[in-house]
Amino acid sequence: MSLRCIFPANWKQNVNKCFFKLYSTQLPQTISTNIYMNELFKSGRLNIARNLFDEMPTRTVVSWNTVISGYSKWGKFNEALALLSSMHRSDIKFNEFTFSTALSLCGRLLSLTPGKQIQCMVIKSGSESFELVGSSLLYFYANCSGIEEAKRVFHNLHDKNELLWNLMIVGYVECGLMKEALDMFMKMPKRDVVAWTALISGYMKREDGCEKALELFWWMRGSSEVVPNGFTLDSVIRACSRLANLREGRLVHGILIKYGFEFDQLIGGALIEFYSDCEAIADAKRVYDGVTNPCLNASNSLIRGLISMGRIDDAELIFNTLVEANSVSYNLMIKGYAACGRVEDSKRLFEEMSQRTIVSTNTMISVYSRSGEIGKALKLFEETRGERNPVTWNSMMSGYIQNEQYKEALMLYLNMCRLQIAHTRSTFSVLFHACSCLRSLQQGQLLHAHLIKTPFHSNVYVGTSLIDMYSKCGSISDAHKSFSSISSPNVAAWTAIINGHAHHGLGSQAILLFEHMLQKGVVPNGATFVGILCACAHAGLVNEGMKLFRLMENCYGVVPTEEHYACVVDLLGRAGLLEEAEEFIKKMPVEADEVVWGALLHSCWYWMDMDVGERAAQKLFSLNPKTISVYVILSNIYAIRGKWGEKLEVRQRLRDLEVKKDPGCSWIELDNRLFVFSIEDRNHPYCNMIYATLEHLTMNLNSFHVAPF
Repeated sequence: MSLRCIFPANWKQNVNKCFFKLYSTQLPQTISTNIYMNELFKSGRLNIARNLFDEMPTRTVVSWNTVISGYSKWGKFNEALALLSSMHRSDIKFNEFTFSTALSLCGRLLSLTPGKQIQCMVIKSGSESFELVGSSLLYFYANCSGIEEAKRVFHNLHDKNELLWNLMIVGYVECGLMKEALDMFMKMPKRDVVAWTALISGYMKREDGCEKALELFWWMRGSSEVVPNGFTLDSVIRACSRLANLREGRLVHGILIKYGFEFDQLIGGALIEFYSDCEAIADAKRVYDGVTNPCLNASNSLIRGLISMGRIDDAELIFNTLVEANSVSYNLMIKGYAACGRVEDSKRLFEEMSQRTIVSTNTMISVYSRSGEIGKALKLFEETRGERNPVTWNSMMSGYIQNEQYKEALMLYLNMCRLQIAHTRSTFSVLFHACSCLRSLQQGQLLHAHLIKTPFHSNVYVGTSLIDMYSKCGSISDAHKSFSSISSPNVAAWTAIINGHAHHGLGSQAILLFEHMLQKGVVPNGATFVGILCACAHAGLVNEGMKLFRLMENCYGVVPTEEHYACVVDLLGRAGLLEEAEEFIKKMPVEADEVVWGALLHSCWYWMDMDVGERAAQKLFSLNPKTISVYVILSNIYAIRGKWGEKLEVRQRLRDLEVKKDPGCSWIELDNRLFVFSIEDRNHPYCNMIYATLEHLTMNLNSFHVAPF
């Protein structure tokens, strides 16, 4: 019988001493005190409940259990364990509820020795066969000693305790042992919705497990063993979201409507996130409008989806209607404003935040960095001293790199190592990008040595940055080794290695890699086709390149962009097919930009085609009359063709612009230092020795050319 049946309907509203006196007259004092203490603990008034307990003239096992579980429910585990010890010293006999609570406490506190002592008491009392006690014992060992001890408990008790099957599956899932969890699931005499949900949820959370999660869900539906609950459907919707599988997600949406979960806040939030991730933002908005009083998480999911689609005004409208926005809401809008160029709105919102979190500060460091205000970003970084997390460090390093302060980023990393700040995958990706920009192979190799000692050495995200770094620093063999070390390369990793071979002029190898990628079932994207078309251009593989360009949209649904068209123009131009390249530009479905015409002009310079070159240059002048390189290339073509009057005219037009071309430079890395050289540079302390050595090398080269064979 429930308390609601025993007491008047408004009993919960009266919580003063009169309440206690009223019921102490109706029930024995100890029982009524226990009931009152339980209500005090439920409402969070722990001190009043404890005082009441301390004043009790007689305490039963229920009294002790009430106060111990009360402290435990509010996270006061040490206090609960101390009370448990006092209870034992008071010679109060433990019951099943006491044992269950005690083992759970030891599991939470990772207190192995007290837990084993309690287990001895459990065995002595014969209580291990009770469901709650056996389940708590398995939980205790899983937390304190690992999965092997939990397995031992399971094998000893599972015949008498059906709950242990589910707990064992959960234990395997939490340890990431999905194969063992699935094997246990297959052996279960009777599978309930908890077991199905635990397994589906476990696979959903794995990077490569969402397909398996959906497979299990459809098997569950086909078996008719159980009906999915809210947690099951939430996990399945999130699996569809991570896969961006709109078709299956819509099917699951139909199923949850059937079971009456359509307007559930938890499910609604998952659905909004799913439709947003699939860029079906109208469906996301429809779900949002259908949920009564949507929770803040649902609102944030919709704001995130709208921002990802570039609909900042719609996101702003939702944000402004929030009764009470949290830091997540603010951070989303700050990022959204910055992404669409409304940096001042980002700053305003940051200043309006009443309670800034470290996440907010990290976000603003990135915003300031992107807008070139690295000083303000650094000031925020310095203000976070004492509360910085790895993301703070990564944001600052990334900010330095975005503002071309690569050495400062590397120095910050050294500081990070000195302070023993935990690295993340972003730490290494950011730093490998810095090494790529510096063309510093030695620094990249040192970082790679650090990476090998971390769990991220086979991570696809980090591996892609590593491939890019080695390719740009001139070591294609190391790039290939890095690619081979990635456990499951995605399209970005394949694209990086294809690009690396393309920039090293290894077109045939790049095409072989592309074919291998297709055989592995990896679908190419727009960036992949840029890389493979560049590879064909550098290797002179015109027919192969044109074939791939045609397949790009017809077979893979990749709509060509200006970058792809520029690659084709470069492909034709490098092969000397300048008129074909010009005709290709004229037939483009979009207006050619500077990059496309620039590709043609560079090919005209290589083949010294004055006619096509002049037409390309005129197009470029009409797009941007101040592009210095166009004047330089055109004047060089005129000089080679002996058109000195035209050359002087172009040079005069260039002088009239009153701009200067940045001088070319070269560099060399020695002892982790980068030495940059440009024409007539006399700033280096050893410049006399360098020029003397250069003169000596020049004389040797000249003597080699004139020597008889």
